[in-house]
Amino acid sequence: MTVFASSWNAQGAQALARREAMLARIAQLRALEERAAQASARSRPVFDKRGQLLPRERVALLLDPGTPYLPLCSLAGFLHDTKDPAASVPGGGIVAGIGFVSGVRCMVVASDSGIDAGAIQPMGLDKILRVQEIALQNKLPFVHLVESAGANLMKYRVEGFVHGGGLFRNLARLSAAGIPVITVQHGSGTAGGAYMPGLSDVVIMVRGRSRAFLAGPPLLMAATGEVATEEELGGAEMHTAVSGLGEYLAEDDRHALGIAREVVARTGWAQAAIPSEARPPRFAADELLGLMPAHHREPVDMREVITRLADDSDLLEFKPLYGAATVCAQAAVEGHAVGFISNNGPIDVAGANKATHFIQLMCQLGHPLIYLQNTTGYMVGKDSEQGGMIKHGSKMIQAVTNATVPQITLQCGASFGAGNYGMCGRGYAPRFLFSWPSAKTAVMGGEQAARTMQIVTEAALARKGIAPDAAQAQAQFDKIVAVFEAQADAFYTSGLVLDDGVIDPRDTRAVLAQCLGVCTEAQARRPHPMQFGVARM
Repeated sequence: MTVFASSWNAQGAQALARREAMLARIAQLRALEERAAQASARSRPVFDKRGQLLPRERVALLLDPGTPYLPLCSLAGFLHDTKDPAASVPGGGIVAGIGFVSGVRCMVVASDSGIDAGAIQPMGLDKILRVQEIALQNKLPFVHLVESAGANLMKYRVEGFVHGGGLFRNLARLSAAGIPVITVQHGSGTAGGAYMPGLSDVVIMVRGRSRAFLAGPPLLMAATGEVATEEELGGAEMHTAVSGLGEYLAEDDRHALGIAREVVARTGWAQAAIPSEARPPRFAADELLGLMPAHHREPVDMREVITRLADDSDLLEFKPLYGAATVCAQAAVEGHAVGFISNNGPIDVAGANKATHFIQLMCQLGHPLIYLQNTTGYMVGKDSEQGGMIKHGSKMIQAVTNATVPQITLQCGASFGAGNYGMCGRGYAPRFLFSWPSAKTAVMGGEQAARTMQIVTEAALARKGIAPDAAQAQAQFDKIVAVFEAQADAFYTSGLVLDDGVIDPRDTRAVLAQCLGVCTEAQARRPHPMQFGVARM
């Protein structure tokens, strides 16, 4: 056993200041998540009148009580539906997460029909495509609680229509991979939305509420002149008795969710997913709040983070004296053996080689890799270039790309330049990627970008014999810094679904345990893939 000897003073002035800054960001995160829930809940009178449950109530009733639940992409769309931070409602019109249904770990997705009648928002589409990919990678049954007005024609964008086809393609891929797709049709599914039940293996409909048709009464009349009621075109009774689109007819939302739980139970996929009890870290999770600086220029020893995540704070550091700015360590998280990779500075030649070696070793052992990003990128400079930084950095990227074990990424601090790539950023398809509120993602730091442009501009002016205007140069500098800082912010990037959610640092160990449980189950599961998805007959 090698217990890390922490030198961090969790009660020092620096730690307490960082803690307050982190708590403020967490409070902002929780307020944004609550804003979406409150916006949805404002529709309660309408739902009550129709005898329906609100979307989040449906999810809560579907899930096994008292079991872990991992929400995903809760900030999707933040600052991308409107640039006003006070008016932006995050979530993308979708509630999504991984939880247990009848003892089976599932991907659960619900239309947030309390907001704009569940119309699919631009970043909501990205969100559902992402969670479908997670379900496919990790062999998670896909349980879909549908009530959606479809595309918002008032905000129509052709690219949304084109990319939207991927949603239905993924349902077909899931079914063909032998992964159950189960839909509860709580309300409307119109036009493309009708293909959600159409591409599901099992469909549960609610009497008097479920609707599924390619063209509703208004469009039908406009297109053909035909007059028909919603029930005649696509009601629950018609689809369960005539068209065969629905398998089960429920009396209300609660009944439908009970049927869904029974359908999941009968998959026979329930199994113990939580490993044997492991010793908790020797340091309080609360101390993670005071570790990360508000600015990436302040140093932090990421081993202090790892030791607060690892079982019993027991970690075996790999090549500790070689490429010391790159931290590699073997440890366990809730009984799962893992390899951690993190950064105490830029990735230099030795660090890149060390990480490459470590990644390959973890693949040989079959241990998942956890990347804790905190880097300004790969080392630059004459010595670095002559030392072969490009080729050694490329080897690391090759190893990340072709790793044969699950990879999970957590963006803790800076994630700049190619360091984002070498540390398994979103472009390298980690199984899961989460951010801390302190994370910053950009091609480079704002001041660095501004200074680079300033140098380029001054050189161009000098070639023309023009003296730079100091006030104008400073204005341009400040503008570039502001643009980079705004787009680097964790809440902004999460709004673009560039991660799977922003999490409270104190929840990191629990989140990692959930993700590792998902990966372990995926490896053990043996679905029966086919050359086709289950077709509706």
